[in-house]
Amino acid sequence: MSGCSSSSSASEEEDEGIDSYRKGGYHAVRIGDSFAGGRYIAQKKLGWGQFSIVWLAYDTQTSKYVALKIQKSAPQFGQAALHEIEILSAIAAGDNANTKCVVNLVDHFKHAGPNGQHLCMVLEFLGDSLLRLIKYNRYKGLEFNKVREICKCILTSLDYLHRELGLIHTDLKPENILLYSTINPSKDPIRSGMTPILEKPEGNPNGVVTINTIEKKLKQRARRAVARISERRASMGGVGLMPKPARSLDGIDVRCKVVDFGNACWADKPMAEEIQTRQYRAPEVILQSGYSFPADMWSFACTAFELATGEMMFTPKTGQGFSEDEDHLALMMEVLGKMPRKIATCGARCKDYFDRYGDLKRIRRLKYLPLDRLLVEKFKFSGDDAREFADFLCPILDFEPEKRPTAQQCLQHPWLNMNKQKNDETKIESRVGKLNI
Repeated sequence: MSGCSSSSSASEEEDEGIDSYRKGGYHAVRIGDSFAGGRYIAQKKLGWGQFSIVWLAYDTQTSKYVALKIQKSAPQFGQAALHEIEILSAIAAGDNANTKCVVNLVDHFKHAGPNGQHLCMVLEFLGDSLLRLIKYNRYKGLEFNKVREICKCILTSLDYLHRELGLIHTDLKPENILLYSTINPSKDPIRSGMTPILEKPEGNPNGVVTINTIEKKLKQRARRAVARISERRASMGGVGLMPKPARSLDGIDVRCKVVDFGNACWADKPMAEEIQTRQYRAPEVILQSGYSFPADMWSFACTAFELATGEMMFTPKTGQGFSEDEDHLALMMEVLGKMPRKIATCGARCKDYFDRYGDLKRIRRLKYLPLDRLLVEKFKFSGDDAREFADFLCPILDFEPEKRPTAQQCLQHPWLNMNKQKNDETKIESRVGKLNI
């Protein structure tokens, strides 16, 4: 995780640790602290990432809540922040109406603290991540109408990034896509009617952390860990436990925005050879045969599958005599068919995994189960639903990147527009009915 999200669901699972608050590290923030000459007032910590911490702040100039992302102060983190600010500024400049489903950069500035100078980004406050939504739904698939609505938002953002800006996100996954608002209204500062804190609270003015507070945090963390394990087992139908049904998502706004551009790059200036989080990584990235916009499209398809089924599409593991990469390629082929020889034999790493015939060197027996059959047999989709969804996903999961449809083309796909078609058909039928009366 390059930075962390502008949301209520940035990485709060574990604590970032007191050791990181030192020269070159995080800036210690206390409730009521002010930034940018008093414009932004810190309200509560939202989460943290490898490079930064994120706080909910109140913007006294606009009277809005925002997410304040404060980068670590060491030079390499400053460079990473400058890169992200450049990308986010380009995104904001082309999206004046804020309709492209991409997080909006409000402001950026430098803040001097005891640990050094920190670059700060002010982003619009958003809600929970799609990963949190999947967990909230107990790892069951979301209903198709919700999946379609989410997919349209993601594709709108990818179309804008790819076609209009020439940007590759390089780390698209449920964790980096945030809902407009929180699942739980009480966690949303606006919907919960939270009164902004405009000055430092009295008592404990220096933000001294007491031993009791640390013990309390440790106990809370232990309870959360146990609850997470129990929830996961229950949702998967663990031994002796009744599987929990999916929750109703009625009333939850599933419109969303793509966030975290710390690893994004311009298509004509790729930055790293290895991009993307493992489970969402495209085959061309594994084989190091060069990547562009289609790599984001692969990650999108993996994300869409996860939304519809509740499970990751590919979860490779290291095994006896084979690597995680080779297992990943084998899992892809089991669902998508054999990789074309020209793809399997080109790329800096292809000889590590494939022989000259395009067969994997160390994993010889593959259990083929095409996507539509997998959806029926494992996830209990109806035949029609499985066929229609597979028809949407399979072209995006083509091993040949050039053959994958663009985000713009995907937005026109019949599967994404089924609701509209059904509504139109209903209207036509009702009109015909009236004419026949």
